[in-house]
Amino acid sequence: MHDVVIVGAGPVGLFLACELGLAGCSVLVLEREPKPRSPWKADPLGMRGLSAASVEAFYRRGMLHPLLKASGVDDYPGADEPARPRGAGHFAGMMLDPARIDLAALPVRLPGPAAEGVMTNLEAVETVLSERASVLGVEIRRGVAVSAIAQDGELAVARAGEHEYAARWVVGCDGGRSTVRGLAGFGFAGTEPQFTGYVVLATIADPEKLRPGFNLTPTGMYLRTPAPGYVGMLEFDGGAFDRSQRPTREHLQAVLRRVSGTDVTLSDVHLASSFTDRAMQATTYRQGRVLLAGDAAHIHSPLGAQGLNLGLGDAMNLGWKLAATVHGHAPDGLVDTYTHERHPIGAWVLDWTRAQAAVMRPDPHAQAVQGLVRDLLGTRDGTTYVFEKISGSSIRYDLGGEHPLVGRNAPDLRLEDGTRLGDLMQEGRGVALDFSADRRLRASAMGWGSRMRYAAGPAGNDLGLGAVLVRPDGVVAWAGDRVPDREGFERAAGRWFGSPAI
Repeated sequence: MHDVVIVGAGPVGLFLACELGLAGCSVLVLEREPKPRSPWKADPLGMRGLSAASVEAFYRRGMLHPLLKASGVDDYPGADEPARPRGAGHFAGMMLDPARIDLAALPVRLPGPAAEGVMTNLEAVETVLSERASVLGVEIRRGVAVSAIAQDGELAVARAGEHEYAARWVVGCDGGRSTVRGLAGFGFAGTEPQFTGYVVLATIADPEKLRPGFNLTPTGMYLRTPAPGYVGMLEFDGGAFDRSQRPTREHLQAVLRRVSGTDVTLSDVHLASSFTDRAMQATTYRQGRVLLAGDAAHIHSPLGAQGLNLGLGDAMNLGWKLAATVHGHAPDGLVDTYTHERHPIGAWVLDWTRAQAAVMRPDPHAQAVQGLVRDLLGTRDGTTYVFEKISGSSIRYDLGGEHPLVGRNAPDLRLEDGTRLGDLMQEGRGVALDFSADRRLRASAMGWGSRMRYAAGPAGNDLGLGAVLVRPDGVVAWAGDRVPDREGFERAAGRWFGSPAI
């Protein structure tokens, strides 16, 4: 019997497997597809943008450089000086100008190796994570389709064909049409679609008829990317084109002509898929000993490129909590804080994509709103607001602390000896950084020695802090003033790391 069985070997399932393996759990990953590679995962169809928060997660586990190498990124800043983002994303196809971002208005960040987002592809992400999972002793079995889930108070069992895989916990990371979600009886609620979207790789006889970039039109939207023949389009038909239908060349050409207002010709279609903006979310992320993460827990349109980042955030939040529960030193209710903290983030992403769909509708009311949004994005405040949201820097969990850093992703604090917070987090434990002259928290921190690292010394920029406690997922659990409150630190440590061992 394994500690955890993960269903789905996409980026979310693999990242979660790495987190659990790093913590010493026995992990089995079951994947329906027999082969890891697919043209839908490689460039250009598999292109994805990782937010700064996701890049930081790879950095804190020592996987940033392998990720950059696999992604073909050789000019990543990784500087010790603050750098303005080179890209800023878009809202409803309306591009943000990085020059308009007010860096001083963003939540505090310190310069470090994980300075900004990265363009990558699913193949690169999964390759890096699969290799790390193998090193950590995670077993991945491919070509295994789960058909039944059973559980009691002690274990959960995933059945695939004639085989049963028992574990203390089962986690569904098996995508938007999650088998685990349905078999385990999770509630799934939300809104029905307004449009059908298409992703197409084709030979275009007259590509010059399509303007580059995002194009909002009176009949929909189309995107012509720099990759030859790679186009996307949206048609507001109420999601009428069922994904179970095969999108033919004739159908795709007709849609592209309608939304572009041109007589463009698709000579041949190599790959094509459709999607909608259906936005649904599991009412809870836990049912007994079965949990959900990534698209299994929430589905939405790809507008704003939030899906992969949202799922990686789920995995980073859940991994250490589930591992502590498996090992028996988690405080009561720790695993339930996963739903409490991540469900609101998922709900926000669903609303963010709904708002974009509403703005993109080809009707006079939505087009009037488009004009208003364009004006707002032309301002410094408007661009900064949207960038803060889509970069992940606005996320703050309600942990009850008064300090503005509590609940936020920790800045990459650096001691004067050069040691960075990110360096200290590679083992997957919490970190207590003590900047006080008398090493005030040393004795207290030793009680959680197997669950957190203690490091002390003056910092290059301590942000006015005397000490800080960071959870394994990089979230600030407690922040102390110049003279840290030992009792406050111990309360926070007990809340997230359980009773001290000594």
